[in-house]
Amino acid sequence: MTISILAFDEKTGAYGGAATTGSLCVGGWVLRGDARAGLTASQGSLPSTMWGGDVLELMHGGMAAESAVQAVVMADTGRAERQLSALDPGGQTATFTGDNSLPTAGTRQARHVVVAGNLLASEAVLDACIDGFAAAAGPLDLRLLAALDAADRAGGDSRGLLSAALLMVARDSAPLSLRIDHSDTPLEALTTLHRHATTGDYARWAAHVPTLDDPQAATPFPG
Repeated sequence: MTISILAFDEKTGAYGGAATTGSLCVGGWVLRGDARAGLTASQGSLPSTMWGGDVLELMHGGMAAESAVQAVVMADTGRAERQLSALDPGGQTATFTGDNSLPTAGTRQARHVVVAGNLLASEAVLDACIDGFAAAAGPLDLRLLAALDAADRAGGDSRGLLSAALLMVARDSAPLSLRIDHSDTPLEALTTLHRHATTGDYARWAAHVPTLDDPQAATPFPG
């Protein structure tokens, strides 16, 4: 399976996406994001790595998620093999699932959150992912990790999981792009990597780098 979730946090202004699959390198294939444009997840049996960036460019120019997805999808004659979801800067969502997507394939949407998946054990995986996100407490990144865990517990992929990724973007912080490209336990490995990346010297150093809100930040890190 490939399952992805994109979400916007109204309280913090942060955007986050997470994905996992039974193949390699899900972060590099699926997730794209920019705090000025939103987030995308491009997946499927023959995913286009260009779809996500093209939709982000349109949304950065002011196009809503639904219109941006439609414009990119309809221009591709190979769209039946692909799946796409998007979240624009206003928190609106949009999806596309090609007719040749491997079953079970589908999407779920709620306010400021969208889930997409293919090659799933059942429709319950989609429900578990979005419900798990809604039920989770804490910061956006932790809720996204909880959503992936819930999807896996609901059946996941008979092949097992091999990779997982988390992408966080916001105007007031540096992007956080975490990728587990190959692991027998990618969700556990992603959780461990996330803990290391958000605590200790690495997190303190990351707080000193330029951001969209402070592009000239240059206060030396004391470590």
